[in-house]
Amino acid sequence: MGQASRELTASASPRHFFGAELRRLREHATLSQAQLGALIRFSGDMVRRVETAERFPSWQFAEACDGVLEARGTLARLWPLLQQQRSTERAVTTAPEIRMAETQAPDVPGRDDAVEIPKLVRRVPFQPGVLDRAALDWLTTAAAPGPRAARVLASSAWASEADLRPVESALAMFREQDHTLGAGHVHVEVQRYVEDELNRLLAAAPASGAFGDRLHSVAAEFFELCGYQAVDTGANGLAQRRYLRALRLAQSAGDRVYGGYLLAVNIAHLTLHCDHPEPALRMALAAVAGCDAHATPAVRAALHAVVARAHARLGREAECTSHLRVAERHLDRSRPGEEPTWIRYFSAAYLADEMAHCFHDLGHPEQTQRYLGDALAGLRPSHVRRLAIDTALMASSLATSGAIDEACAKARTAVDHAAATMSYRCVQRIVDVQVDLDPYRGEPEVRELGEYVRHRLPAAAV
Repeated sequence: MGQASRELTASASPRHFFGAELRRLREHATLSQAQLGALIRFSGDMVRRVETAERFPSWQFAEACDGVLEARGTLARLWPLLQQQRSTERAVTTAPEIRMAETQAPDVPGRDDAVEIPKLVRRVPFQPGVLDRAALDWLTTAAAPGPRAARVLASSAWASEADLRPVESALAMFREQDHTLGAGHVHVEVQRYVEDELNRLLAAAPASGAFGDRLHSVAAEFFELCGYQAVDTGANGLAQRRYLRALRLAQSAGDRVYGGYLLAVNIAHLTLHCDHPEPALRMALAAVAGCDAHATPAVRAALHAVVARAHARLGREAECTSHLRVAERHLDRSRPGEEPTWIRYFSAAYLADEMAHCFHDLGHPEQTQRYLGDALAGLRPSHVRRLAIDTALMASSLATSGAIDEACAKARTAVDHAAATMSYRCVQRIVDVQVDLDPYRGEPEVRELGEYVRHRLPAAAV
């Protein structure tokens, strides 16, 4: 009796993703592992070990599988991701002290291009003045098939469902890695995938109009992830451009609801992050006006939560709490199985996070701490970046309350989370905590925290 196939989580790593894709293609070709091995002149056991993520494939292996399985280069295009993972694992094994130094001091002069690029893109300015026009265009313009039609005439290549499935799997994998590792570890791989794979599909002629809409919707989600990662590396101007690209793709796909989500949850949040609350409020209100009637309950909850965040930043407590109540009512009616996949993360814990940020901006530490407790309790342990950010905010709120011992203890936990990821936002939150504790810098606990940060996360030392 043959062994049962080992279950793989394709989003766990590039190696798992490659193995899952190889298995899918092989089974579609109705070949056994031994048969495929014979055809590509590798052993059947080697095929098995690659499929189960026990071995890294060679370039020759990937190229041979592509040819036999008629995969049109799908596996070969994944090979650079595998090389990146292998290099990372070797770095962890052979020189952990060097890797930590690179993680904590990404702007040291003289490094290679992979380190220097973030320094350049951070100089791209965030431009709040262009957002009102983008929101107006979204509100007043229907889906625009013009560019897609022109591309059909100009393209000699065709894209079909078989091309889209690996892209959707890659998107799921990159999202999970981003949550766990932070953008600093993942954004280069994501950008390479967009340039090498996604842009190739966008330049091809879609097999049908419906497929073209699906492709543009998935591409919009990819550029949304790119924008989020740009924020996480401190490149806010680049993030704005990527979010606007995602918005145009959603318009082209005719996806009104996802466009509203991008306008509020991504673009308005970014605008708040850049300290422009008035245009952020306009973006969020435009999203509510433009798609609230068609949105699902979780999407409505997310939109109103951003409106509340903008009101809180402007000090408008009554308006803020009103929109938070609306968000709670909508989320209570949500059924995850009936929601779009891209909004299913928005749980009670995520709404609690939004509420905590609102009350922190409004100057209510007790309510901030209460909702942060709910948010932290509902987060998955693998979502390290969110754990770091929310724990740091808890420390800041405790510092505001004068609970210095508790604030320093929470700050240490936040530092530990932040050190496990590579996120500019996490580093900035640890800096903010230390600034909030500065009035108590003479206290032993605060001095010890400063030493702990310098040792554990030097990039956040003040």
